[in-house]
Amino acid sequence: QVQLVESGGGLVQAGGSLRLSCAASGSIGSINFMGWYRQDPGKQRELVAAITGDVGRNYGDSVKGRFTISRDNAKNTVYLQMNSLKPEDTAVYYCAADVRTWGLVTYLRYWGPGTQVTVSS
Repeated sequence: QVQLVESGGGLVQAGGSLRLSCAASGSIGSINFMGWYRQDPGKQRELVAAITGDVGRNYGDSVKGRFTISRDNAKNTVYLQMNSLKPEDTAVYYCAADVRTWGLVTYLRYWGPGTQVTVSS
């Protein structure tokens, strides 16, 4: 089994910064995709940023130029550096990872429980 645990959420003023972390643990053979999604109540979950392998990154249009995703493969951890935060960035942020567990050949997507980010104006 695989577990994802996010950390780093909290309350910050507009213009401030936060850094989210997500560590994967368990029976991990390899991880391909790692990403961050967010969801506001009543809205669909949207992709914030994703990294595939070591260099393939993509970002949601609303965060381009402000957020940066990175990963540490040795620690099975993905980070999201969020700068110039806006009130509209307020949401629950979820970590996702496509993991191949030992003994399997396919990748399955796992999700973290989410961490709240609140940006005050």
